This record gives sequence, structure tokens and C-alpha cells, in this order.
Amino acid sequence: MTLKRICVYCGSNPGARPEYRAAAVALGTTILDRGLELVYGGASVGLMGVIADTVIGGGGKVIGVIPHRLKPEVAHLGLTELHEVGSMHERKKMMLDLADGMIAMPGGFGTFEEIFEAVTWGQLRLHHKPCGMLNSCGYFDLLLAFLDHAVDERFIRREHRANLLASADPADLLDRMDSWLPPDVEKWWQES
Repeated sequence: MTLKRICVYCGSNPGARPEYRAAAVALGTTILDRGLELVYGGASVGLMGVIADTVIGGGGKVIGVIPHRLKPEVAHLGLTELHEVGSMHERKKMMLDLADGMIAMPGGFGTFEEIFEAVTWGQLRLHHKPCGMLNSCGYFDLLLAFLDHAVDERFIRREHRANLLASADPADLLDRMDSWLPPDVEKWWQES
């Protein structure tokens, strides 16, 4: 797969550590260095604003997707493109459709929901795009361990667990996403 546009899901808050902001700058810089475009939620606040500002500041293309009701509060007005949609569901669908791969950075409920929906849609073969987590400061360690537990308990197939790549290094994560191939396995277990 050739990645041209990366969708990044991340916090609308900056988080407790300066390293999260540094990770957003590092990912934005890596996106620029590779000539990729950024797709994200269209906000000017938190890590969302940091990664958008990084890519814009380097002369890159940034495409935002934001629901109408959030635009007056938090919309980033300096984007290459800003799409307004009617709902959060439309936002997630458009972001996924515009991108060739999805990355979650540290964030809250919205970030979790966005990346898990993208992974689920891939598992159901609604798309064939790589999904990853930029695991800054070990932010996702417990979540990734829980996913391994779900594999052990036979609620997630090992092949599908492998659909969610993780790395603390933006370049490594993008390399792994670029070489990723979707598994050829059914979602459902056969009773034994």
C-alpha cells in the first residue's frame, strides 16, 4: 500500500506531559518529511492544533473535518481544506474515506472510539487500510495489553489484533503501516 494521506486521531486537550506535544510535532514533521497529507478532526485546540500547525508551518496540506456545531468553538481557520459535516458519524466516515491509513495519538474517549471504529471496519473488510497507535510515553501500554488479553480470551483473533500496529516512533509506525497487508481471515470463530 502506498500512503499519501494519513488521518490522525488525537486529543483536543494537550495532556499532562510536554512529551505528548513533542510527539505531535514529531509525527507532523515525519508526515511532512515523507510528503504526506494530514487528515484530522479540524480543531485548533490540544494535540489536534499542534499537529495541524506543525504540518501547515512546514508548507504541508492539512484537511480538517468538523461537525457544524463544533465549528464556532474550535475550528482551525488556517487549514488547506475544512469540510463541515452534520454529525460525528459523518465526520469519522469522511476522515476514513479521505485517508490511506489512520493513526491514534494520545487522547480521550473520542480518540479511542475513532481508532476502534476504524479497526473494526477493517476487521469487517469495509476498508483495507492500516491502523496504528503512536504510543508516546507508553500511553497505550495498558490498552494494548488488554487487547492481547482479549486475544487470549478468544474475543479477538490474533490476526485481527495485528491490524492495530503500535510504535513510539513516528517513522517506524509509518514504515510498518506502509508495508502492512490485511489478513485473510474471517472475523467469526468456529465453535470447537
